[in-house]
Amino acid sequence: MSDGALVLASTPIGDPRDAAPRLADELRGADVVAAEDTRRLRRLCADLGVEPAGRVVSFHEHNEAERTPDLVERLRQGDRVLVVTDAGMPSVSDPGYRLVSAAVEAGVRVTGVPGPSAVLMALAVSGLPVDRFCFEGFLPRKGGERGTALAALAREPRTMVFFEAPHRLDRTLTSMAEAFGPERRAAVCRELTKTYEEVRRGTLAELATWAADGVRGEVTVVVAGATGPAATVESRLDDIRARVAAGERLKTVCAEVAAETGLSRKALYDAVVAGP
Repeated sequence: MSDGALVLASTPIGDPRDAAPRLADELRGADVVAAEDTRRLRRLCADLGVEPAGRVVSFHEHNEAERTPDLVERLRQGDRVLVVTDAGMPSVSDPGYRLVSAAVEAGVRVTGVPGPSAVLMALAVSGLPVDRFCFEGFLPRKGGERGTALAALAREPRTMVFFEAPHRLDRTLTSMAEAFGPERRAAVCRELTKTYEEVRRGTLAELATWAADGVRGEVTVVVAGATGPAATVESRLDDIRARVAAGERLKTVCAEVAAETGLSRKALYDAVVAGP
């Protein structure tokens, strides 16, 4: 194994005082500092009172593939490469995964500096169950793809954590209410650790109404998992047939039940057409 080391360092998600003491040491000692935004890195270094001794290079989603071979070569030569993103841990919805995979493949040591996490903080302050959870990152931007992704999570029993851009929050919460049901409990955590930190708790319907007026800042959404027995095609057939008999279109009903339960729309439709 090479003497070099790849160090993934968590950076503050808001308040610079949350930085781990080791982060300053790594910034001083790294041969190369790969930063998602070099300007933000300079501001962080000023807050911490440190000056990187090594070479500082940009390392973001648009140049990660191009930069990775050069950084791996530096690691092979025995350099210590520090990776930092704008906030939180590298590779968690941020650049870093490609480099980690390449470093592991090259036999280079990979380690990290733990620290602030928007995922864990939002989960902890949400007021929702924390014994089991899953991180889903950013949902697809397009409405149809977003709806499909949420439908697949409709029966997920674990508490779910999502990142979202503030200008898309109202649409995402509306889609969640459609997929999970309007009464599903959730929390929107905004500007965590910053001056205007806010945690808004309620049902998805209530939160969607609140977000319709516009929301600013970094946003993390925590949604309660599904409760009760998982839905099956057979368990929903009587309800679908009753709605169709009352005048609703079969395709529309199947689409709505599929979005609510995560079941296949085609499987529901085929089962109704096939009869008893």
